[in-house]
Amino acid sequence: MSRLSRTQLQERNRARVLAAASEEFAERGFRDAKIDAIAERAELTRGAVYSNFPGKRALYFTVLADLAERAPEPPNPEPSLTPHEALGALARAWLARLPLTTDERHGLARIGVDLMPEILADERTRRPFAQLTKLNAILLGLALERLRPPATPDGRLMRVAEATLTTLHGASQLAAAAPGFTDPFTIVGACERLAGLDLDDRWPSTPWIPRARPADEAWSPPPAVDAVRGEPARLTGGDGDGVVAILGLHRLEAAEEAVRAAPAGAEVTAVLVTGDPGELAPLARLAVTEFCGCLRQAFPPSAWPRLQVVFDDSGALAAAAGVLAVSDATEAAVRVEAGRIVVRADGRGACHTAASTPGEAVAGDGGRSARSSAPAPGR
Repeated sequence: MSRLSRTQLQERNRARVLAAASEEFAERGFRDAKIDAIAERAELTRGAVYSNFPGKRALYFTVLADLAERAPEPPNPEPSLTPHEALGALARAWLARLPLTTDERHGLARIGVDLMPEILADERTRRPFAQLTKLNAILLGLALERLRPPATPDGRLMRVAEATLTTLHGASQLAAAAPGFTDPFTIVGACERLAGLDLDDRWPSTPWIPRARPADEAWSPPPAVDAVRGEPARLTGGDGDGVVAILGLHRLEAAEEAVRAAPAGAEVTAVLVTGDPGELAPLARLAVTEFCGCLRQAFPPSAWPRLQVVFDDSGALAAAAGVLAVSDATEAAVRVEAGRIVVRADGRGACHTAASTPGEAVAGDGGRSARSSAPAPGR
């Protein structure tokens, strides 16, 4: 038998650690789980566990993210045609993931009950989680707008989306802290009725934005997966023309600026990066993957938002866009036309700049067009 390469050995050990950690968390819960016990289950040393994961919390987030990515997705036999129906279907898909009062105290269904306390325990996780939830609200709001266009040209349905996620996250917390407190059908009905609310939601005027810089560079991104659709991301060729936003986990709300400012038909991709890939990257995968699974069950493909979300744990996609150093505060964007990068922007407001500035415009006026007022919001 041929010997395993170093890379193959690392992959095998990582898989063994994850399997052992899943068993440990299922039996003992996060707080009582021990790294030494996980190492013993995996038949590895404590050092081998830490060589793959920086700590127990990072390992916990990774176990949950892997479970979310491998979870079977039931078919949606009757695609929702109205926001009322879609929000009801979304609530049902969300609630189906929660542990029941009849579940064992610790088991696969209850591995995630310690997630929110761990997020709340540290500002380093609270702030990214707030932005990840904001990103999910953007995805939901954009999908609702494709089913029910806002009543006014500058209107949107983000506040309805935020109210829905507030309700569902509250239901999740009560399912863990006070199981059996409320009837799931009550939550479904409440979410359905949110579709009819008028919350006076308007897209705010765009603040000062950075100057666009002309570019003429080849665009050769590595393959990636779009978490929204669960399929390969459209990054090259005619379908890949549009805006690629490189966003740290403190700047995810800027993805909406790219979507609102981009011309109709342009692809918009949010590339999620972080300065802490060991712990925060799996948290991002978990939060977005779980939500997008529910979104796909509730909305027909025609209503899925005009926004791709790609996880870039290694920074390879960011590097392909010319962003060589990333952090949780990163906001940079490029405009891709005919397979080439033609516009660059960096800093707060970069998404709007790259989305609203065609390559020929910035080349012709030295970037002054990037200071023009925002166009009407798009979906």
